[in-house]
Amino acid sequence: MNNNSFFVTTPIYYVNDSPHIGHAYTSIACDVIARFNRLNGKKTMFLTGTDEHGLKIEQAAKKKNMDTKKFVDQMSLDFKKLTKILNLSNDFFVRTTETYHKKASQHIWKILKENNEIYLDKYKGWYSISDEAYFNDDEITTDEKTKKKIAPSGNEVQWVEEESYFFKLSKWQDKLLDFYKKNPNFIGPDSRRNEVISFVKNGLNDLSISRTTFSWGVEVPDDKKHVMYVWLDALINYLSAIGYPDKKYKKFWPADVHIVGKDIIRFHAIYWPAFLLAAEIEPPKRIFAHGWWTNEGKKISKSLGNVIDPNEIIKKYGLDTLRFFLLKEVPFGNDGDFSKESLQRRINNDLANDLGNLVQRVLTIVNKNLNGQLNKIKEIRDSDKKLYEYPKEILKTIELSYENQEFHKVIESIWKLISEANKYVDENAPWKLLKKDKERAGDVLNILVLIIAKIAIFLSPIMPNTSENILNKIGLSTKKLTMKHINNNSFLNTTFKIKKPEIIFQKIE
Repeated sequence: MNNNSFFVTTPIYYVNDSPHIGHAYTSIACDVIARFNRLNGKKTMFLTGTDEHGLKIEQAAKKKNMDTKKFVDQMSLDFKKLTKILNLSNDFFVRTTETYHKKASQHIWKILKENNEIYLDKYKGWYSISDEAYFNDDEITTDEKTKKKIAPSGNEVQWVEEESYFFKLSKWQDKLLDFYKKNPNFIGPDSRRNEVISFVKNGLNDLSISRTTFSWGVEVPDDKKHVMYVWLDALINYLSAIGYPDKKYKKFWPADVHIVGKDIIRFHAIYWPAFLLAAEIEPPKRIFAHGWWTNEGKKISKSLGNVIDPNEIIKKYGLDTLRFFLLKEVPFGNDGDFSKESLQRRINNDLANDLGNLVQRVLTIVNKNLNGQLNKIKEIRDSDKKLYEYPKEILKTIELSYENQEFHKVIESIWKLISEANKYVDENAPWKLLKKDKERAGDVLNILVLIIAKIAIFLSPIMPNTSENILNKIGLSTKKLTMKHINNNSFLNTTFKIKKPEIIFQKIE
């Protein structure tokens, strides 16, 4: 991989249901990471897409009396629409029913077979259709009311007996533990890392990687009776989307970070690196599992009728507001609670009071009193230096926070800068200075406009529309600015015109 490249992925979304707030959460997080790395000058690949194979898909299509291919085409389109709704900057949208993906999956299978990592036997055990996963006896509980067997996810399992190909997962137990030890940042956060290591230490069984009881999947090479286990097929999307098996895939591989939900960490942090190592392919650099959202303190479910539709939130409060809230409200990796009260509080306090008020009053003063005209800064006084140098001071913190997927810390750093800027306005009172020292007032306002521009640069991965709007009022654009401009003040050290500002965020009463 080129050191100047960066590859971030969402999990590919299973198309048995419509997009919801969980999909939006993951996608927005990846989009923010991608935008930041582009801003930092890296050639970035941001991948998302849909997982379209498996028994669950086949059954969902039957329930709707639809042809399976037509069903997945329709459902996949809903997720494609979501990329537009969320203003995602993804470079590619992968679909596992496409020919290029099937080719890559079958190629990996052949390598695993040639490397003696696969054998044919009979599978007997517990299988969850909902999870598309196999479970050991010690993971299964019995529902006291229904007497049904239940997986750790809460979904029902069935006893399955059928001919199956197996991947020799058990032989990779010690090698995986060694890999985790040598790559301590491979799994995040630490709680998930500990969970995965504990699971592997308890022992790994060989993994069934084919099915014969349904046909909707990637055909096993040289054995048409079998289709690939959906998770083997699905995980390969991260390679097929960037050109594998052609060598061009190495431009972006290994992936810098796979962002996934905590419910699928086992597949990504155990099965995926084992498959790759067995196929003599380098594993990704990092797997990060985020938490789940509740709705007003209650678990989100269709049966409770409390599924959060991101479209409705966006229509009422705005896209950038939703993006900000999801990443600010709870540390990424923890579970969080979504409530309209919390969202409105963030809008009023953080966005309207802090950011909106700063931009509004500074740009209004310049536009109203100086005809929107600011010239070069004449003098930087000692009292100016703290605010003037502050963006440089927080740059490294912000970069490190992005590397660790600590979005709340990114936002906290930016808001410290906003707080310093508001404090500087109050201390210098430029509206008063204009009456007694116009030159000094011009310097103060110029510094403030410079800081507002840098705030917009910092914020652009998280709130791209808001940032562009702010910069536009200053006569700039995010398209021409990068993180380099945080340490370089020359982009504003010239004569420029301030447009009449408008209220960015309306308070909600």
